[in-house]
Order: sequence, then C-alpha cells, then structure tokens
Amino acid sequence: MNLITFLQAAGSAAGATAQQGSGWSMWIMLILIIVVMWFFMIRPQRKQQKELQKFREGLKKGDKVVTIGGIYGTVVDVKEKTLLLEIDNNVRIKVDKNSVVKDFSEAQPQ
Repeated sequence: MNLITFLQAAGSAAGATAQQGSGWSMWIMLILIIVVMWFFMIRPQRKQQKELQKFREGLKKGDKVVTIGGIYGTVVDVKEKTLLLEIDNNVRIKVDKNSVVKDFSEAQPQ
C-alpha cells in the first residue's frame, strides 16, 4: 500500500508540471499553425493575384483571351477598365478587364 500511494503522489506531481507547461506549448502551436497557413495558403494566393493583375495590365490588341464566363475572343480595343472583344466576325462585346482570366494566344489548336 505504501508503494501505491507513492506512485499516485509522483503521478499527480508530474501532472501538475505538465499542466503548467501546456500553456506555453498551446501558444507555440497556435503560432506555428498560423505561420503554416500563411506559408501554404495566403502567400501563394497573393502571388497568383499579382500575376493575374500584371497579365490584365499587359493586355494589348490582338491577344486571344478567355473571360470568367467562358467567352473566347480576340482583343480589339483596350481602355482603362474595359476591353472590346471580337468573338466572331463582326460580333464585338465590351467586357470589364477584371473578367479576363486567361490568355490563349500561344496555345496550339488541336
């Protein structure tokens, strides 16, 4: 019986020190989770947004593009915030620059 009470006392003392240290480890884990989320989620998305913005600013007459809605066309006129796309012979539409998502000028027809 003496051995059992000794082990229980040692176990409760070890548990008390583990609970005190868990406060710091919780904060360290929280900070680590935030850093990992930033590194793997936020940073690549910002990079992708910057590349898309650079692409939209570099649009010029003759570029073949795709809009968010899936409309394929050739840029006829570029203004500050809008584009004039020719989607067929003598069929032109005006779209916002922010709706253009992809350039397929270099793509090979299949």
